[in-house]
Amino acid sequence: MNSAVADLLAWILSVDTAVAELLVAIRHPILTKFMTSVTGLGSAAAAAVFLGIFYLAGWRRELAVGAVALGLTGVVVPALMSLVQRPFPAEPVCQTSGSGLAPHSFPSGHAAAVTILALISRGSDHLPFRIATALAATVAVSRMYLGTHYLSDTLFGVALGTAAFAVGRSLGPRLRDRLPDVE
Repeated sequence: MNSAVADLLAWILSVDTAVAELLVAIRHPILTKFMTSVTGLGSAAAAAVFLGIFYLAGWRRELAVGAVALGLTGVVVPALMSLVQRPFPAEPVCQTSGSGLAPHSFPSGHAAAVTILALISRGSDHLPFRIATALAATVAVSRMYLGTHYLSDTLFGVALGTAAFAVGRSLGPRLRDRLPDVE
């Protein structure tokens, strides 16, 4: 491996470790309860609920873009988790072992999903962008706070969500015309 790449990876790992240790040090029971509650907004189940709401509300653009982008991350995230197999940070508040989910931290699928939802809200006539963005940021931070992801896992998840949103926005119009109407 190239020396510059090795140095960059070492720096990223040192920043990841420092941020993880800081977040463990500032944990408080009330904040932990809040973060545990909000983190679920980035889950696959929440994404399915959001898509269902978009469908039932007749928000075809939001549904089409979201279905493509969230579907894409639903394939890419587990594939990268299996490929990279990065262990969780030390002292996680919650774990996925035994849940049937990929037991690795890279990348953050929750951060990817909430990034997609925040970006969808930016172009929506129906969804409040500032609130969606604040919730997305809170979910992304919750993943690190709870010890399920490092900073770099979360930032890569945000980047992945942004790229998936771009694909969804590009391919969404083709899907939107094929969606059945809500009756």
